[in-house]
Amino acid sequence: MLAMLIAFGLCALALPPLTRVLGRRVFLVGALVPTAAFVHTVFASPSVVGGGRVEQVVPWVPQLDLSLALRLDTLSWVLALVVTGVGALVLVYCAFYFSDAEEGLGRFAATLLGFAGAMYGLVIADDVYLLFVFWEATSVLSYLLIGHSTARKASRGAALQALLVTTFGGLVMLVGLVLLSVETGTSRLSEIVAAAPAGPLVTTAVILVLVGAMSKSAIVPFHFWLPSAMAAPTPVSAYLHAAAMVKAGIYLLARLAPGFADVPGWREIVVGFGVVTMLFGAWTALRQTDLKLVLAYGTVSQLGFLMVVTGYGTRDAALAGLALLLAHALYKSTLFLTVGIIDHRAGTRDLRKLSGLGREAPVLATVTALALVSMIGLPPAFGFVAKEAVFTALLHDAVAGGSLGWVALVGVAAGSVLTVAYSARFFWGAFYRKPGVEPVRKARVSARFSFSPALLAASGVVLGVSAAFVDPLLSGYSTTIPAEGESYHLALWHGLEPALGISAATLLLGALVFLWRGRRTSFTRPSGLTAAGSYSGVLRSVDRVAARTTSLTQRGSLPFYLGVIFLVFVGCVGAALIANRSWPRDLKLWDFPGQAAIGVVMIIAALAATRATKRFQAVVLVGVTGYGMASLFALEGAPDLALTQVLVEVVTLVAFVLVLRRLPARLGTRNGSRNAALRAGIAVAVGAIMATVAVVALAARNRLPISLAWPDLAYTGGHGRNVVNVALVDLRGWDTMGELSVIIVAATGVASLVFISGRSDNLRRIPRREARDTIRARRREEGDEARSSWLLAGRTLAAGNRSILLEVVVRLTFHPIIVVSVYLLFAGHNLPGGGFAGGLVAGLALVARYLAGGRHELGAAAPVDAGKMLGAGLLLAVGAALVPMFFGQSALTSSFFEGEVWPFGHVEFVTSTIFDVGVYLVVVGLVLDVLRSLGAEVDRQQDHELSTVAS
Repeated sequence: MLAMLIAFGLCALALPPLTRVLGRRVFLVGALVPTAAFVHTVFASPSVVGGGRVEQVVPWVPQLDLSLALRLDTLSWVLALVVTGVGALVLVYCAFYFSDAEEGLGRFAATLLGFAGAMYGLVIADDVYLLFVFWEATSVLSYLLIGHSTARKASRGAALQALLVTTFGGLVMLVGLVLLSVETGTSRLSEIVAAAPAGPLVTTAVILVLVGAMSKSAIVPFHFWLPSAMAAPTPVSAYLHAAAMVKAGIYLLARLAPGFADVPGWREIVVGFGVVTMLFGAWTALRQTDLKLVLAYGTVSQLGFLMVVTGYGTRDAALAGLALLLAHALYKSTLFLTVGIIDHRAGTRDLRKLSGLGREAPVLATVTALALVSMIGLPPAFGFVAKEAVFTALLHDAVAGGSLGWVALVGVAAGSVLTVAYSARFFWGAFYRKPGVEPVRKARVSARFSFSPALLAASGVVLGVSAAFVDPLLSGYSTTIPAEGESYHLALWHGLEPALGISAATLLLGALVFLWRGRRTSFTRPSGLTAAGSYSGVLRSVDRVAARTTSLTQRGSLPFYLGVIFLVFVGCVGAALIANRSWPRDLKLWDFPGQAAIGVVMIIAALAATRATKRFQAVVLVGVTGYGMASLFALEGAPDLALTQVLVEVVTLVAFVLVLRRLPARLGTRNGSRNAALRAGIAVAVGAIMATVAVVALAARNRLPISLAWPDLAYTGGHGRNVVNVALVDLRGWDTMGELSVIIVAATGVASLVFISGRSDNLRRIPRREARDTIRARRREEGDEARSSWLLAGRTLAAGNRSILLEVVVRLTFHPIIVVSVYLLFAGHNLPGGGFAGGLVAGLALVARYLAGGRHELGAAAPVDAGKMLGAGLLLAVGAALVPMFFGQSALTSSFFEGEVWPFGHVEFVTSTIFDVGVYLVVVGLVLDVLRSLGAEVDRQQDHELSTVAS
């Protein structure tokens, strides 16, 4: 099962590039994975049928008792067959629904396959936290699928609406699952249901879980997102909103019902909201003129039906609910797929504009009729078998004295009447001739287009005829609920019984309702408060509050922002210091006088920075404090920190200089400084608080620090003598990986602020041969007195902007600096250095090339995309962290190799060096991104402005 999940993920990643070669046929390739999962699930049937199970548990975080627990029992087996079987057929259908010219075809195929994998993981997950991960993954992927047509506002709005509603419900559900996990002492879902604790806390937890299930399955009052989601392509509606995503909430109800159906409030919520949803959805479906919306509101109605039955909590209702769930997946996905074909043939889904399609497409009409027969409950369809089981289960409980049984029975019977009516309306609207409406013209549609809906419709009939054989396959779930007496069994014919009479009455009354209301084509819009209107009102209120808050706090003043941050810092930390009781008894101002001298220099530089009148002067003075800190590190025996601090200060100075080129040289030229006394007061308060925190923190320690053990850990665990570097790439590698992500985000943010139309710098890469030819040509044109060029792009600069001395120095030192950076990279495991320091040194070499030769020289020195370098570095670091897991080790576990290698001699290699190479690439990519955005792109924009002014 875990292998199948991995296959879903890997194949989804492979589909976008394959689309360039295969076009829409890529869907057929994608269909192979759910087909394989379907076959795998079928082969697991002997172990599951009759109440058995298949389990797979992979420890994840043993210390927290978390594991990747997967379980295949009768319930998850049925859902896995639905998810994979219908998913495969929908992907096949997509190969004929879309054209090769469809925008974002590869992205859509990958997302749809990824969604199928997430649903498959959701139904087989036996850990509540793993279930939640897949639950939220389906929400995110459904957002991408619903919003596939990014140019349409309706698609974007519907996608956001579905995401917000289902994610809100998922978070509420998570709280309930956590409470249940804590109460039972386990996160295994099967063990939680088996324990089935009771009490007020459990009742609260169960209600929270019900809220999450209701939001996912579009139960009133969360129903409005599903009809809006019909803005998605039809295959998405067929899969997500008929056979997959909306079934997640129903699945969770069915999973918890055997243990928690008797919890106070469970049945009242399930029956009450389920019946209301069924009646509301069915009645609203009768008022729609878009065939897809008829099915959408019909789906809302059927989900309410499923909620009542699967959550009712008796053995017979459990069997009926599972049968109804299977039948609904088959007939509703069939109907959505047929709507897609109708839309392709007729160019519309408006039943007011459709006429005579039944004669032009008899096969399509037959397939649709088979699905509708199952939905309204006519024999021999499986829907009839399931509905008979539902009526029998609810009637049996009602007669036994259950008042909720009567409410449920009357409610679903009334809902079934309306189901018959809107089903007849759907068939009439899609295929019948209508007076005054132009008949649908003949259109040739591939027979393969109808393969998927035809197979699904036929499956519903085959299962109905084979009901007696299906019963033992499904009864393994119902037997998990204790019951007295003989249990109900699925069969196509139970003889003349009350359930058959109820079914006949619903059919007759439904036909009368259709004759009364079903053929109307104009309706008045309902007025008053609606769930969708409430949702829109909440969003508008949030927008207004956000706008008001932004206007009060975001004034466009950096000093104001910093002032607020510092005042909050002083207030909060100052209050904590006042409450502190562990003050130091003695103070040691320095270890030796040199530290005091460095501190005095830093203080003078900081004070001078506050009085500086020029920007560059202020930047240099601030940098003095950084170099002072590096000196303190060096005196304390921390060469790694000192080296890194110096390199960071140099790179920071370069970044400041690049920015300052576009700003006035003097401070206060445009905006003068105001409230100097207030600013000084805040500055003094922050400095005093920080100094006090440092003193208190040093005095608060009452145990030996863990850092004393780090040298031994670095040598024995990380196979290195440089404690700092081993800590970064091994002992605390996860922290470094997070820092790498922050660096990439920062680089991307800077680039996005500077580049206007795209992230690419558009620098022309100058081949060396072309550069030499250009230099020779210019020498011939300008004569022997022309200034020679020591760099590839040196002659692209104006004569007044060139420095031959600088070009010579850079030409002679660039490659040695790169060699030094590589040395620092590989020597850093045992000596001062490492990937971070080495990357900064290489970045400074690129800085030198840019300063000497301009933006074209930068393009010649580094003919690679900065974004790709950043991504490659992160990928290398993540890969080095995860690869040990495939060999049974924990993530970031290092391996050590030692031996004689010709011609290098004795070589020692630690696999964490690969992680360090990733750090090196990320740092070089960061510097390169800064140079290309704040340097080269700003140069280009400035040249463009000058040329525009000149022209």
